[in-house]
Amino acid sequence: MKKIEIFDPAMCCPTGLCGTNIDPELMRIAVVIETLKKHGIIVTRHNLRDEPQVYVSNKTVNEYLQKHGADALPITLVDGEIAVSQTYPTTKQMSEWTGINLDFMPVK
Repeated sequence: MKKIEIFDPAMCCPTGLCGTNIDPELMRIAVVIETLKKHGIIVTRHNLRDEPQVYVSNKTVNEYLQKHGADALPITLVDGEIAVSQTYPTTKQMSEWTGINLDFMPVK
């Protein structure tokens, strides 16, 4: 099973789904992750505001941020390798990585 970790930029809450102006992309990725969790897939999500040490201690993420800066966030690792940066993975990518059919979800 693939190990997926998402390193978010600093957000007001763990999912970014707070306040009155909800970003549809954050809503999509939250729904995808919840759907995968219901299928037993573990997707770990880190928030820079709450867990800055995780960004420092992960060598791959730390080196990437040193080279590209915070604009590289969000960063998604699949099995420890950078698979996507500057945006969240698409629903199709998440489906391909996990083997879970997410065709019923929004296409992005």
